[in-house]
Amino acid sequence: MLPSDLRAPVILFLLAVLLILFVLLRPDYLASPEVLGTLIVGQIVLAAVCRYRQSFFLILMLSFLWAGISLPLSGAWLQGRWLVLAVGALTGVAIYMKDRNHYFCAIHLIALFCVLSAVVSASVSGYPQEALLKSLSLFLVFLYGAMGARLAVPVLQPENFFRKLLVACEVTTYVSAIAYFLLRVALFGNPNSLGATMGVVVVPVLFWGFLCSETVVTRRRLGIELCLAMLLLVGSFSRAGIAAGLISCLLVCAAAKQYRVMVAGIAASIVIAILAALFVPRATENLGSASSQSVTSLLIYKGKPEQGLLGSRRGPWRQTLAVIKDHPWFGSGFGTSVTGQSATDFEFTRQRFIDSRMVREHGNSYLAILEWSGLLGVFPFYFLIGNVLLHAKKALVRLRSGGNIFSPAVPAASIIVAGLIGAAFEDWLFAVGYYVSVFFWAMTFILADLTNSRVVTHTEAITILTPNTPFATPAPVQ
Repeated sequence: MLPSDLRAPVILFLLAVLLILFVLLRPDYLASPEVLGTLIVGQIVLAAVCRYRQSFFLILMLSFLWAGISLPLSGAWLQGRWLVLAVGALTGVAIYMKDRNHYFCAIHLIALFCVLSAVVSASVSGYPQEALLKSLSLFLVFLYGAMGARLAVPVLQPENFFRKLLVACEVTTYVSAIAYFLLRVALFGNPNSLGATMGVVVVPVLFWGFLCSETVVTRRRLGIELCLAMLLLVGSFSRAGIAAGLISCLLVCAAAKQYRVMVAGIAASIVIAILAALFVPRATENLGSASSQSVTSLLIYKGKPEQGLLGSRRGPWRQTLAVIKDHPWFGSGFGTSVTGQSATDFEFTRQRFIDSRMVREHGNSYLAILEWSGLLGVFPFYFLIGNVLLHAKKALVRLRSGGNIFSPAVPAASIIVAGLIGAAFEDWLFAVGYYVSVFFWAMTFILADLTNSRVVTHTEAITILTPNTPFATPAPVQ
């Protein structure tokens, strides 16, 4: 038997030899972009599997993100991301179940019932094959979150994971700012996607890092990055993303009793909103004729005050409610919607890898899952959402009652709160091919571990942080 530290290098060497032999025997395959892309993806995934706890979470999120943004080879990742997810989920099961300390709680059982409900609804769908594939995708997302994502967070030092997440959000902010403000490239495509990324993920994490900063230099750097991320968020004019980010940050401020920061943040948000309305280029399809509108009209009414506050949502909501009335018990099938398109049109959109959620907008994730699963099948999903909300509430209540702002449960809860708020006006929550959705559900299972009393108490008792890091707890005065 080989020592455990030599198994990975030996396996990689043997696979490299097999790859070289395959290339020598079939050199014509190197002329195919699809084959080359598959080989590259396979090598990346294999390397990530060898360092599963340290690297696979990043590779998985990058694969889904790459498939959803405007970058070369994004079309190849539309299929490749599912391979990465399947490998990650199955490998996570093997590694997690090998650990003798593994455990499961209510959220994992509820997630299983959600998958069963999705499979049942797929049997009555007008597109059963598509709905069944969506149900399988939901199963893989939940399976990875229930086991694989939990392995990415060290049990003894969970703050290490969120320190890396903070760095990733800083990099995302700079790359997005360069793309949108200098290159004028819509990196995330739809402005709502930019709003969801910034409002649900980047702004809450940067704000937590700002609150945790111990040095003046770190605080200034994170403050500048937070303002830049807020400018990107407000500049997207995505009301769902803006509401999600702002409310989440305000709740963290209130729980941490940082009232001065709250007032300063509100004032800074108003200034950033004015700057965004004056100088940030707007999407022509949404706000092209709104250049002379006020800041309030642009941000609240999206330049169309005659339609009212929720004018853009009323149409999708009415159509969704009409489908619920026509299919009340088992719904239209998970991930599929009743549209006026023909089967030929649907096949064409499916071949172009456009999810059925893109065919018809719902304007609300909670209404969307009610349409897909029906009145009988929606209960597990609503119970899951309620359980997730309880975990977020527990983390914020602990912070309010004298908890530690440096606790990794705080940014996780902030992300969850932002996601649940944004999902009330966008239908991405159960769109399992969307990168924000995958990240959100992975974070829900991580938060369930962090709010477990055993884990939190154990972590706080033995974690030692360096005072110079932005996450360090100040040393007691002797």
